[in-house]
Amino acid sequence: MGKGGGCVPSKKKLSKSTSLNPPPIPTTDDPNSSTNDIVSATEPTTINSLPPKTQNLKLFIIFYSMYGHVESLARRIQKGVEAVDGVDPILYRVPETLSEEVLVQMRAPVKDDSIPELPSPAELADADGFLFGFPTRFGCMAAQMKAFFDSTGQLWREQKLAGKPAGFFVSTGTQGGGQETTAEERMQARNFDLLFVIELDWQQVGTNWTAITQLAHHGMLFVPIGYTFGAGMFRMDSIRGGTPYGAGVFAGDGTREASDTELALAEHQGKYMAAVVKKLVQD
Repeated sequence: MGKGGGCVPSKKKLSKSTSLNPPPIPTTDDPNSSTNDIVSATEPTTINSLPPKTQNLKLFIIFYSMYGHVESLARRIQKGVEAVDGVDPILYRVPETLSEEVLVQMRAPVKDDSIPELPSPAELADADGFLFGFPTRFGCMAAQMKAFFDSTGQLWREQKLAGKPAGFFVSTGTQGGGQETTAEERMQARNFDLLFVIELDWQQVGTNWTAITQLAHHGMLFVPIGYTFGAGMFRMDSIRGGTPYGAGVFAGDGTREASDTELALAEHQGKYMAAVVKKLVQD
């Protein structure tokens, strides 16, 4: 991008480590110091250079799901990733922050033990790409997911996740929430059809917007699905979650399950993301 070198650094300049705090500059009276030492110490670090891998790439699917709607998307995303040779999907839950007593009062079902919690935020450094899933709370990600991102401070300080691709999938309760981020678009709507589309999509879009800031601070690459799902993105004959930002499901009062179209979109996102991860890492 002009003389700045663009968003993706040249592979010839990639270094093996990334750090916000470069080593101290050697003093001139240090007998072991040299010009090369000083240049090495002051040169900005860049995205990690990964050697060709002999094992499959890892795509972490990390999610929080209270009532199972996000989990249903996560499992279909896993199926989509599995369809891409050379990429392994690995499912993790984020830690629960609510007590068992509160979860019982909220009538939250018992979580499936076959999907483990992420042992430590440090594990993220081993992944080649991510898909993060969560329900919305008043237009933002659920507190459990925010607490998870808040726990990645050390990774942020060392920029261990910089350059890694990531995307989102979400669950929302209604069609009309979160529209405060789209007041201008709503005012510009000139007919019912346009207003209907905006009403349908913008809670999930707003939720994704509030999550992208997490990726930005980590230097990660946000990967939306756009309209790559084809005709399924334009269907208007039924309620459908999902946007160009990523897969989604409308949960309603909690009794509505993900539709076939919503699940198919999630599977597509898994395939699409796996292909992107494979291309970025291996090319």
